[in-house]
Amino acid sequence: MRSLVQAQTVHGAQVAAPDALRDGIRFDGVSFTYPGTDSPVLEAVDLVLPAGTSVAIVGENGAGKTTLVKLLCRFYAPTTGTITVDGVDLHDLDPVGWRDRTAAGFQDFCRFELLARQNVGVGDLPRIESDEAVLGALDRAHSSDVLTRLEDGLDTQLGTSHADGAQLSGGQWQKLALGRAMMREQPLLVVLDEPTSALDAQAEHDLYERYAAHAKAVGATTGAVTVLVSHRFSTVRMADLILVVADHRIVESGSHEELVALGGLYAELFGIQAAAYL
Repeated sequence: MRSLVQAQTVHGAQVAAPDALRDGIRFDGVSFTYPGTDSPVLEAVDLVLPAGTSVAIVGENGAGKTTLVKLLCRFYAPTTGTITVDGVDLHDLDPVGWRDRTAAGFQDFCRFELLARQNVGVGDLPRIESDEAVLGALDRAHSSDVLTRLEDGLDTQLGTSHADGAQLSGGQWQKLALGRAMMREQPLLVVLDEPTSALDAQAEHDLYERYAAHAKAVGATTGAVTVLVSHRFSTVRMADLILVVADHRIVESGSHEELVALGGLYAELFGIQAAAYL
């Protein structure tokens, strides 16, 4: 059994992250319980995320979706079971090297009160001052329009803690965070955990379409696995594989068409949400 503290500490030699994924990421009997609690958030999870695929995770609040994502990012270690990357235990991979090959955007993103360039560039520290890299990331995130509202463009100081800092709306901060998540051009893992909560349904759908196209391009090069977490079913239906989380487990998996035909929990939730638009 490995603790959360052990997961964040490097002991001895670590295996370097692969240049590209060939098989994918596998969960075998993975369970996780937060330290100081008795009830597991995830239990006996077995799943395979094939290299080069886009994967969507759906389920009710508290079902364990974000915990699953944070295990992938190696923020936590499983309480029991193993997560392997091309057959290598994720615990044995160099954590810094793995995170260098991970691109992630979360709902609870940070609002870095830096220059606009640095706010986005911190997503790939070696290129934090590169205008070309930052502009490319904002374009991939469909967030370049934020710059038109900043007086000094990339050189604009952000944040009201500065006398000359620009005050941004929640949506603008979120768009910059989305750009930050797209800074790494050759990731092995792309995670988008409901990072578009300030956008309307159509804007989110359009954005995820761009992400899906980018995921296919990156997946063809590095075998990257792209993981989307969203409560909007119009968005997740474009994923290659959809995982339904309930009762601390993966209860259904398949494509949108397969899960609708199954007539289970996914079909029920999809029907409820679709009815709201009729």
